[in-house]
Amino acid sequence: MKIIVCVSIVPDSTTKVKISDTGQSIDSNGVSYIINPYDEFAVEEALKLKEKNGGEVIAVAYGTERSKEAIKKSFQMGADKGILIKSPDENFDSYTVAKNLAEYIKDQNADIILFGKQSIDFDGLLVPSMVSEFLNLPCISVVVKLDIENGKVKAEREIEGGKEIVESALPVIIGAQKGLNEPRYPNLKSIMAAKSKPIEEVSNFYSGNKTEIIEMKLPPAKSGGKIFSNGKEDIPELVRLLREEAKVI
Repeated sequence: MKIIVCVSIVPDSTTKVKISDTGQSIDSNGVSYIINPYDEFAVEEALKLKEKNGGEVIAVAYGTERSKEAIKKSFQMGADKGILIKSPDENFDSYTVAKNLAEYIKDQNADIILFGKQSIDFDGLLVPSMVSEFLNLPCISVVVKLDIENGKVKAEREIEGGKEIVESALPVIIGAQKGLNEPRYPNLKSIMAAKSKPIEEVSNFYSGNKTEIIEMKLPPAKSGGKIFSNGKEDIPELVRLLREEAKVI
């Protein structure tokens, strides 16, 4: 089985984010970058499929030199090959990412392509479905359970208020959700082995963003809370505040 897993890097969720002087990106000084957590579920599922069916796992990333860190983490977990589609700069949107990934993947004859359902920085949930459209392949996202037997895919995905069972044939694109598996921790042997695995670089296939970031702003600081101590007498004031200030009713 030929398995492709697409990975990316994101700022560590514990990082204190600052806006750059341009107001159109974050200030990367002092920011720690990690593999996108949802991509870890995708890598783990790829490795489980390989262990069950044989084959190889290829980790593919689009981005600058920094994006190699996501591939290296995939190597540490057990991926066999790594491909970096090299972006000339950091100014790219979801469309550009998806277009470049699709252009590489289309000639690979992969049986399954796995993604994290979304990245935790932009939270767009766009790339898996865009790649699906470019490649004319079925896509099942927000997947929490995956079974593949005799070329048939049965996936359980989360929907509002419940779960949904979707069936498909291979090849298929899967967007991994938390709960699909428990990503393994790399041991010392796998970490050392990862250092000897080369990352192949290929030039980007497409440049031409469809969107532009006009301005970034940090959310406003939270105001102090209000305490009501007069019981039911405070209900009218509470309702007014919820309507006029919080604007939740």
